[in-house]
Amino acid sequence: MASDLIVSVSGVRGIVGQGMTPMVAASFACALGSYLKGGTVLLGRDSRPSGLMLRHAVIAGLEATGCEVVDVGVTPTPTIGLAVRELKARGAIQITASHNPSPWNGLKLFGEDGAVLSAERGGEIKRIYDQGAPTFAAWDAIGAYREEGRAEDWHLRQVLQNVDVVRIRSRGLRVLLDANGGAGGILGKRLLDAFQTQPLILGGHQDGQFEHPPEPIEANVRDVLERVARSGVDVGFILDPDADRLAIVDGAGRYIGEELTLALAVFARLQVEKGPIVINMSSSRVVEDLAARFGVPCHRAAVGEANVVQEMREVGALLGGEGNGGVIDPRIGWVRDPFIGMALVLDLMAERNASLADLVAELPKYVIVKDKATLDPGRLPAAYVRLEKAYPEAKRNRLDGLRLDWPDRWVHLRASNTEPIVRIIAEAPTSAEADQMIGRVRGILD
Repeated sequence: MASDLIVSVSGVRGIVGQGMTPMVAASFACALGSYLKGGTVLLGRDSRPSGLMLRHAVIAGLEATGCEVVDVGVTPTPTIGLAVRELKARGAIQITASHNPSPWNGLKLFGEDGAVLSAERGGEIKRIYDQGAPTFAAWDAIGAYREEGRAEDWHLRQVLQNVDVVRIRSRGLRVLLDANGGAGGILGKRLLDAFQTQPLILGGHQDGQFEHPPEPIEANVRDVLERVARSGVDVGFILDPDADRLAIVDGAGRYIGEELTLALAVFARLQVEKGPIVINMSSSRVVEDLAARFGVPCHRAAVGEANVVQEMREVGALLGGEGNGGVIDPRIGWVRDPFIGMALVLDLMAERNASLADLVAELPKYVIVKDKATLDPGRLPAAYVRLEKAYPEAKRNRLDGLRLDWPDRWVHLRASNTEPIVRIIAEAPTSAEADQMIGRVRGILD
């Protein structure tokens, strides 16, 4: 059963009814409760219909190990991270498969700091799960259950306190938000209403009925791009199902993407405050160049939200995140947060009195290409050696898979944390050059 699951620093995921079953959900909840030795644990979920079924299993597992369960319902993943700190809880479980297709679901585990559990702590919980020997509470020490409806209020307040609301309102910007039936529609609308953007909301229903494939990459959102172009809005925002990733569209319907989400947020923050930036090994060089422009260090971490957060804490980062549209702002929390991402982009547009297209034109120009390959993970170490021998002039980094760097381009090969595939990511000044690098790597893998 466990072999059908994907377990990583990002949590646990599987296809519902196969790897991801109520027995697995209850057992992982028991493992977390045993690890925490009771206390208050928050529970949330994205909008997938299977989440309601898994919710019952998770509640049972947590209560059985003596935890008080505080259910915040369908809510964005960053919101539950913030609520953990607000309620001083011991931890949390978010039932979500993030950007995976509808048949998938999973559990994401949080610690008392409101951050996704580190690989080390997650490993301890997996060990308890694998051993199949949780610590159950006695009949008179079983955990209680209650519901909490204020989590999104806390999140909204925190975001609004960290941008210039009056300045954003003064620009009279119009925004389209595509929530795609996910967990972010209600909070997203409330935020955009607070900015007086007259938001046009697509897929605001939180029922998990996705109107397009859930990962917000360009190929999946072409209808949304056309709607942005037709609607006369200044900017379009697109969320993934659990609302921890943000893709951006300019007023002409041009897909700016997820990679530049973090770059624009970094641009906005560095306009007003200086401090270290942290990104993962697969994020665009644009952020690195921006940090150099503002005279601040840019650090790289292994791919995975927990890894980025750990590095952010170690260097005292101003801002961090991942190139999948994930902005992590310590002022809000330690989770990828598209709501502060949207707010920072709108604040930057207002502060500079510029269109999104004009702001993007100010950024360094690179093209990033992301590809996938099927390869037995056991063959990866030999593939790394072959790549290093093929490119002896490149700067090598084995922090997370293998990354090879040249002065104006790079390529990164690594096993996915969330899917049974190998990822190949390249960035260069032109798409042809990036494609050529991908092709060379594929040739060496074959």
